[in-house]
Order: sequence, then C-alpha cells, then structure tokens
Amino acid sequence: MFFTKQSFFSTILISCILVGCSSLPKRLDYANSIADKAGMKLQEINTGSFILTTYAKITDKTQPINIYIEGDGFAWATSARLSTNPTPKDAFTLNLASADPAANVVYIARPCQYTSFAKDKMCAQKYWSGSRFSEVVVDSVNKAISSYSMQFTKPKINLIGYSGGAAVAVLVAARRSDIATLRTVAGNLDHAAINKFHHVDNLDDSLNPIDVAEKLASLPQYHFAGAEDQIVPLEVTKAFAKKSETGQECVRVSSVNGATHYSGWVEHWQELLAEPVVCKVNVKTIEKR
Repeated sequence: MFFTKQSFFSTILISCILVGCSSLPKRLDYANSIADKAGMKLQEINTGSFILTTYAKITDKTQPINIYIEGDGFAWATSARLSTNPTPKDAFTLNLASADPAANVVYIARPCQYTSFAKDKMCAQKYWSGSRFSEVVVDSVNKAISSYSMQFTKPKINLIGYSGGAAVAVLVAARRSDIATLRTVAGNLDHAAINKFHHVDNLDDSLNPIDVAEKLASLPQYHFAGAEDQIVPLEVTKAFAKKSETGQECVRVSSVNGATHYSGWVEHWQELLAEPVVCKVNVKTIEKR
C-alpha cells in the first residue's frame, strides 16, 4: 500500500487522536514525582463513562477532605488548533494540591488527562473543547468525588477548582450536599462571558457555572482572581459573586496582586488557603491583596 505525503500525515493525526499521541509518559512521570513528594498515591477511577486519573493522600478520616479539580490542561496546541492530548504540561493544580498541608488531599484530573486513550475509549477532542463542561464530564467528576467521600463516615468536602476546573467544581457543588466550602483560582465562572470577551465561539454543549450561582448562595465560597490575568477578567468573577448575593453574604472575592492566569499562585497557596471561608453578614468584599 502506498501513501501520499498528505495521506501519511492525515493517518498519523488520526492515530494520535485515537491513542493520545503526546509526551504523555513524560508528563505522567512529572506528575508522579510531584505526588510522591507529597505522599499522594495514584489511582484511576472508572466512572462508567471516563476513567479519571486521581492522586490522593488520606491520613485521617475524621478530618475534612480537600479536593482539587484540574483546569483545561493543554487543550490547544495553537490558538487555532486543538491539541491531541489535554494532559497538562506543568501539573499546575497538582502543584497546588501538593502544597496543601491538610490531612486529606485529593487531586482529580479532568477527562482524558494523564489517562491512556487506548484505555479510555470515551476520549475525543470535544471533551477538551466545546463539551468540556458537558453533563457527562460533570457527572464523571462527581462520581470520582463520591468514590472518595464514601470512605468517610461523615464526609466534609472543601472543593477547589482551577480555571476550567473551577467551572466543574461549581457545577459539581450545585448537585451535592456534602460540600462544606468552595474555592476557585482564576476560575472560568461564566464561559459565555469569557468567550464573548475573547471573541471566540460559545461552548454550546457545556453547562455554565453562573447558571447555578444562586443555588450556591448559602455555600461559603472564596474566589481568587489574578490581578494580571489576561484570560479570565476580574469582572467575570465579580459578576458571579454578585449573582450569589444573599443576606448571609457567603461569597468572597480577592484580586491577587502579581498573579496571572498561570503564575503567582503556588508560592502563595498556603497563605491563600488560610483565608477564612465562611458565611457572615458583610463578609463579601472585593479585595486587593
């Protein structure tokens, strides 16, 4: 059989999409090294749809669980071309989780991140593009959370999401009764507003976190926005908080000086984690750190 140059590269691209061509082993090794230093163990969870990669440190089941949800990862190879594998290059959210001194810390990767496509047959590019916040994605992360919460008699979950993982965290929190607090970092809390800001297409097959903001109005929340973030405007975070306004005042927002969408977080994360996340009259403020 003979291939033209064009058909050869088309075949390679299709193969990459099917099996997840990337430097996945290198990225997985990097993630494993971060997790090992933090005492976090790798576990793959079959949610019935996706197989999600997680890392966990569970040392005291009488204490709360801090659960981190990864961002969109390496979703785009260029501004106009999707990557063939969304596994993060920098393990950003795993670095946040590894800096967390809590007794129980769980990191959950998004669908198709760190997991071999040969093993996870559900993986397709739409799940790190237009369908990245779809019902099946949110449901799979929710089920992964349940697989950990079921290990506790009275689970108390502190949910933390970064970027697109913040969107998933909000959507998951709206369907659970065991979430004690919600924190987001550079969170995509309204993808319609953000896509409009960047003049890109809407995510028509995705749920939008701002649509459940009112439902979460009584949940203690802290949303951290980067003062230098060029991806998620502070106004989007403030609009989400405003939609959650109630007499209890449970939602707090901080603009963190020096932080961009991708940097200025890990080195200050323990300090930011120490900020109180409570419902209190007049606690909702827009602060400048």
